[in-house]
Amino acid sequence: MGRLQEMLSENTPDIGAVEAYLDSLDSEQRISEIRTLGRKHQARLFEAARGHKPISLDDIVPRMRPPMKEVVHHGKNSLPAFSHFAKVFVKPEAATRSAELWGYNRSGGFIETVVGPGYFVAYPHENEGEVLVDYLRVPPGRPSEWPEILSNSSRLSAFVYNGTQDVLRGVSKHVIIGRAFKRAKPMSAWFVLCQGDDS
Repeated sequence: MGRLQEMLSENTPDIGAVEAYLDSLDSEQRISEIRTLGRKHQARLFEAARGHKPISLDDIVPRMRPPMKEVVHHGKNSLPAFSHFAKVFVKPEAATRSAELWGYNRSGGFIETVVGPGYFVAYPHENEGEVLVDYLRVPPGRPSEWPEILSNSSRLSAFVYNGTQDVLRGVSKHVIIGRAFKRAKPMSAWFVLCQGDDS
């Protein structure tokens, strides 16, 4: 069992200790650690992170990042298969859209082709210090290298992303924990993200 798994094996994890541990690792180690977490660990981390480290859009895409230059957050979800993925974000070109980010789920060619890229718009959540990833909206534009924008009601996205919103909470400087909601009701679906140095 990895160190992060051990820390999240407690019913009420010490979120401050978790943050300090993650901040002590390099990027490769952090990604490796977050990808050891299963459903139980992710669920505990989401609850422990409530109100711990407020995040803004600048924590997801740094303020100095040019518009339409992607930032990759490597992820692990709580599904039994195809659990490694990334959420990829950009700041839009238009200054009038400064209060939102655009993005999609990078899951590899097979999943993106069969299910769809799962495009979304992210913006501050009504709960202060949290960010909402909203699949009810798709961005009107994308970087040229990203896949074609599709509605989340098309392909198998209708069963995965359609009607879904994710709530994101901060854990450490690079790590975010999220939970999926369908039509405002919480789902038994969590995921953990780590911003990589490749951004």
